[in-house]
Amino acid sequence: MSGGTGVIGRGAVRSLLAAGHDVEVLSRSPENTELIRSLGARPRPGDLFDVDSLEQLYAGADAVVNLASHVPIGYAAVWPNAWRRNDELRTAAVANVVAAARAAGVRRVVQESVSFLYADHGNGWITEQDPIEITPATEPAAVGESHVLGFGSSSRVGVVLRFGSIVGDDALTRFWLKAAANKRPVGVGRPDQWSHLVHTDDLGPAVVASLHAPRGVYNVGAAPVLRGELVDGYAKAVGADNGAFMGPVLRRLAGPRVEPLTRSLRVNSDHFSAQTGWQPRRPTFDPAWFDAALATAEATS
Repeated sequence: MSGGTGVIGRGAVRSLLAAGHDVEVLSRSPENTELIRSLGARPRPGDLFDVDSLEQLYAGADAVVNLASHVPIGYAAVWPNAWRRNDELRTAAVANVVAAARAAGVRRVVQESVSFLYADHGNGWITEQDPIEITPATEPAAVGESHVLGFGSSSRVGVVLRFGSIVGDDALTRFWLKAAANKRPVGVGRPDQWSHLVHTDDLGPAVVASLHAPRGVYNVGAAPVLRGELVDGYAKAVGADNGAFMGPVLRRLAGPRVEPLTRSLRVNSDHFSAQTGWQPRRPTFDPAWFDAALATAEATS
């Protein structure tokens, strides 16, 4: 596994171990090595930008799970170079993962992706058959998906998980809770648009389920929620009267990276459930989704 120390990765390691799998995780630093060991997995040296090291890591593996990402937190996302590392991980690194898996004889590659690739669909439901909209902001994720889907053959399986926006016990949720408490804008887009979310509790089980999924693309998340309800949920969680949305001037300053987050995405995840049996533990959004993040913030303050 790569990305095993991130938000999705930590949940995936715990769930995979609980399901009885042997888990080896790529590590590039002593700190990550310690974290991986504390999770109960085996750290292995490697580099996502070195195919030879990945091929050695993948030797004898039944499946490769790539969850590596580098998403900037909060308002830092507006800086021009903030997404460079994440874009490299979605493109060149995924190409290396697929090449190394093929060379090592691995039969399954699972790749994390995002549901905001889909074009704005208004109030219409979105399934895996609906079109995506490619922009400079979404192109890297789409390139990564194409590498993994190209890995598939009669004897190999490529699985792409299009996760909703992550909410729960994670750094980005804690950032937006703090912003809401300080009466800063939390919402992007309009209150009557739809957001596709997934709780941190549901990330690991989804990765476990992907090990048995037929090849293809799958939406992964809870029932979609109106953006106004989501923003109000942030406000209620911190005792604020109501949540605020970014205005047009702030959105313009934020640049094209924010545009995918303004799309109305009423995404349906039933296909993944039907193919794997996965069901979200947190099927519908409510303010209790923030309980763990609030507890973590309080413990570290």
